[in-house]
Amino acid sequence: MLKQRVLTAVVLITILVGAMLLPSSWPLNVLLSVAAACALWEWLRLSWPEQASFFAPTVAVLMFCLMLAMLNGWQVTTYAPWVATLLPLVFKVLLPLVVLVWVVGVSLMLAFAQVQTPQTRVALSLFGVAAVFLAWASLVQMVLAQGPAYLVSMMAIVWVADIAAYFAGRALGKRKLAPRISPGKTWAGLVGGVMGVVAYVLLSAQWEQSYAAHLLQHWSWPIAVLIAVLLAVLSVMGDLFESLLKRRAGVKDSSQLLPGHGGVYDRIDALIPVAPVALLVGGNFGAYFG
Repeated sequence: MLKQRVLTAVVLITILVGAMLLPSSWPLNVLLSVAAACALWEWLRLSWPEQASFFAPTVAVLMFCLMLAMLNGWQVTTYAPWVATLLPLVFKVLLPLVVLVWVVGVSLMLAFAQVQTPQTRVALSLFGVAAVFLAWASLVQMVLAQGPAYLVSMMAIVWVADIAAYFAGRALGKRKLAPRISPGKTWAGLVGGVMGVVAYVLLSAQWEQSYAAHLLQHWSWPIAVLIAVLLAVLSVMGDLFESLLKRRAGVKDSSQLLPGHGGVYDRIDALIPVAPVALLVGGNFGAYFG
């Protein structure tokens, strides 16, 4: 299992780095589109398992086609007419609504977790379509506006939160954070993850091309620290939310697309709520927030 897990990780990292090093952003954005479509398929398999055999792959393929069509007409300076009409709706209307659901709706779901079969399959599935699409759009906008290095520095917030939470939980974790959803997570892990992200943001701000440096161009240090705390908490919420979906569906992994790692959604569950909020608070990306 460990060998399989390492081999899969090496292949994925090689593909990601290769896409980032190419002169065009198109391969990286297509890779993001593939990951988003796979994650959406897996989300829908968890939220609406009775319809998964037809509904989930159909919606995922349609979403992938939409994403490719958008990429074809989406540039930072010039847009295809229909893309120029759609993007402001995505970032000015859909983004605040989805962020509100993550901050309020998902928080309530996790606080009053019901791990039995859900009664809101349609709502969870619709939210999945909106949440995954918006996370993809946010990541693509970061690539087009700031470049691959900026994107990776933002994504590292999620990785730091996960790693710091793991070690803090192993060393100090006693009180469970959400025992009905994920018995392995502790309050110590949450605090460790938050502290790790705050430290990462403050340190990476010294690198001019990083997300943290851009953040500090628009916010004071205290506000930047609060944003780091928010992003770390959202990262944990994304992980817990997927765990809740998996418990309700009675499965261990979202799929077996990534040998040794489970599914794509298992790998990017924390990134889905973080990406749109990171875009929203990270400064002015084009004319969408003007």
